[in-house]
Amino acid sequence: MKRFYYITAAFAISLTLSGCGDGIDLPDLNVETDLNEIPLPDVLEGLEEIALKPETEPMKHAEQGVYALHTEDDFNRIRINLKLDEDPTGNSGESPWKEGFALLRDNKLAQETTTMNCTAVETIIRGAGAENYMNAARSAARAYQLALRWKIEGKEVYAEKAVELLNTWANTTKALGGNSNVSLAAGIYGHEFAIAGEILRSFPGWAPEDFKKYQDWMLTVWYPANKDFLERHHDTNDLHYWANWGLCNIASTMAIGILTDRRDIYNEAVTHFQVGETNGRITRAIYYEFPGTNFAQLQESGRDQGHTLMCVGLLGTICQLAYCQGDDFFAYKDNLFLKACEYASAYNYAMKSDLPFMTYVWQQNNQWGGISPVTQSVMGEGGRGGTRPIMALPYYHYSKIKNLEADLTQYTKIGCDRLFPEGGGDNYGTASGGYDALGFGTLMYAR
Repeated sequence: MKRFYYITAAFAISLTLSGCGDGIDLPDLNVETDLNEIPLPDVLEGLEEIALKPETEPMKHAEQGVYALHTEDDFNRIRINLKLDEDPTGNSGESPWKEGFALLRDNKLAQETTTMNCTAVETIIRGAGAENYMNAARSAARAYQLALRWKIEGKEVYAEKAVELLNTWANTTKALGGNSNVSLAAGIYGHEFAIAGEILRSFPGWAPEDFKKYQDWMLTVWYPANKDFLERHHDTNDLHYWANWGLCNIASTMAIGILTDRRDIYNEAVTHFQVGETNGRITRAIYYEFPGTNFAQLQESGRDQGHTLMCVGLLGTICQLAYCQGDDFFAYKDNLFLKACEYASAYNYAMKSDLPFMTYVWQQNNQWGGISPVTQSVMGEGGRGGTRPIMALPYYHYSKIKNLEADLTQYTKIGCDRLFPEGGGDNYGTASGGYDALGFGTLMYAR
């Protein structure tokens, strides 16, 4: 019998191990063993390269030209290259911005009215019972896309529609529910709702009292679920869950900290990303760096490529959110994230089959509370070459902002080109995977 639980501001949660990513990894141990007999070594020294800013230091917002993932300079660059004053369709603009904008402009979710189901629900349910989490997935994507259209085209109707949608969710949704997969909903849609709200915070038509209610909604419904997963993870071993679970909850914690002007919450995300106990830690999510190469294996590389690419997207979101706040995780550990992008792109988009692979022992919790180790000695092929809008962000950052040599970004560029132009929610199917990333990287990050 499936167990069903709700997450609200006060927690009363029952454990289930039926979630679609449940597992345990040993990033520091490549032999089958029993965690109950041998303690897992864990060296934290040297991992905190990004110093925490004082809690009294304000977060950066529109007044400083920062809009969560984007900046005013980004929007200005896009407007100039689209030449919207000459042609409001953007079709007369420069490539690649015009191709990226066309996908946004024509997306069903980015219109004044849509036939897509974005109805707010009282309880967002994922993993058990009458699932309805796709309503939240579509709504967060819609709010983000409308916010981009408002900032790029200057038409207030898009912001009005987005704010109306966000207000409805804040006034309706009281809890997150389901089985353990509720933590995926909390992390994925939590960070997407927070990012959309942050872009719209400077819209004059968003009444201050409504924006405050939206901030409180993110703090009372979403953030506690993120914090609970990162600290308690359903009472499992710290390493029970795959990296994407930790990463999405770190992304949500970070985005909510920015939205609500809570430096302390933002700092929690920065801390966990560097020295946290789950596989959301960047040096666990990126499991092994191959010496003498520009490759780094991801924690989910031996599982399948769908989840591996999902991790690449979430890592990029976290790095970009932090970078806009002045914290450079792109540079962390000598561009470790780039090495993960190169590895994933080489396998998925350059179709290289001779990549190195470090044997990985996945120690899965079993139903009796013990450990059932599974050794992964080859790359997981499932979902190879999947289309996710994730490679434009790292490619343009490392090649244009960091100005790295072309041979260091060669495979990420292949991925960027293969996925050109990047769309967003509703461009990659109706299933949840098509909404794991907000997307539109071609439009937003090209330089």
